[in-house]
Amino acid sequence: MSAAVRTMGEAFTICAASLLLTVSPGVASASAGTSHTQDVDPSGFASGARVQAQLREMLAEMKPDQGFMWRPLVREGATVAAIEIWKKPGRPAVHPAEAEYAIVLEGSGTLVSGGVMSDPTPKNPNLVEGSQIEGGTTRTLGPGDVILIPAGVPHWFGIAGDRLILLGIKLPGANRPTQ
Repeated sequence: MSAAVRTMGEAFTICAASLLLTVSPGVASASAGTSHTQDVDPSGFASGARVQAQLREMLAEMKPDQGFMWRPLVREGATVAAIEIWKKPGRPAVHPAEAEYAIVLEGSGTLVSGGVMSDPTPKNPNLVEGSQIEGGTTRTLGPGDVILIPAGVPHWFGIAGDRLILLGIKLPGANRPTQ
């Protein structure tokens, strides 16, 4: 089995488990007793209780004016599954060498993806930010929605209401096919 297929399979397993948490938060809440303060599990597993505990801790730690928080939940090498809490919209972004797979756990918002990003400014080797996206596709996001953004595709998350919470998975080496 190729590394890309294995990585996508692992990402799907993590996201499927998270989708179940989205649909049945009462089950996760009932067993929540684990803290994120444990080391990131090298096996790539986080229980529903751990996901909910980490989410609660992150929300408690966020400062009133803080717009974004990201914290790894599980990782295998450069493949990372993390909880992302958005309270304010970020800047349009492109990840040149990583696809991004996400499930909306809580809240609502907007995703604009595709099109052309204006004023691209490299922030690090795997993040380019811009000022806006022209000609992208706009989608409304809510709990349970699944997102796959190929490497090299501009995207932007807007927030509707108090927050948008994602389980985001970075898939390194999932380069966009050339045409």
